[in-house]
Amino acid sequence: MRFIIRHLSKHFGKKQVLKDVDFAFESGKIYGLLGRNGAGKTTLFNCLNRDLKVDGGDFCIEEDGKERSVTATDIGYVLSTPTVPEFLTGREFLKFFLDINRDSVRADRSIDDYFEELSIEPEDRDKLLKDYSHGMKNKMQMLINIIARPNVLLLDEPLTSLDVVVAEEMKTLLRSLKKDRVTIFSTHIMDLALDLCDEIVLLNHGELEAIPKENLDNDEFKTRIIDALREEDHE
Repeated sequence: MRFIIRHLSKHFGKKQVLKDVDFAFESGKIYGLLGRNGAGKTTLFNCLNRDLKVDGGDFCIEEDGKERSVTATDIGYVLSTPTVPEFLTGREFLKFFLDINRDSVRADRSIDDYFEELSIEPEDRDKLLKDYSHGMKNKMQMLINIIARPNVLLLDEPLTSLDVVVAEEMKTLLRSLKKDRVTIFSTHIMDLALDLCDEIVLLNHGELEAIPKENLDNDEFKTRIIDALREEDHE
């Protein structure tokens, strides 16, 4: 399976954020979407999730050599700032999600089994989500996407504000989930991209460019990437 983006563009007023995004992502890999803050990573994700209307271009799923339109169930999106219904408990939230998606989601485990998979302790499962930490809310977002099994998983800097233990747990989880799906992990931290991702894609000047991962281990090449991002920042 491939997730194909063709000549996607988006502007806000006179500012062109995405100029010509053209790329094919393959399933079974974690792609690091690398770019400075403000490069357009979140804008790209919002366009792919159809939260924003694009100005040009399109995207599709390719399976067995045939292309089809992307449906809502194809895309999973984990926001950098977790958005969860804080008036529900963790257990109520999962039950509600399963109930409203019973026709499209195949739940093959109990709710407690899902909690166990993400190391959410029994005493936390019946707490209100408003009392969850940032990291635990992020885990709940990930849990929804484990259950939903989207073909394309968009991760908008989900590890940036987590403590070391939770971040390592999340990285292990993401590696275990990458089979049979496209995972695109946005970050502005180069070392995190190198540690977690199979492929590196640079968002620069509104376009995507594949960067051979081995080159990023070279200090001279890293400096060239950083300089390119600085040039964009001064435009």
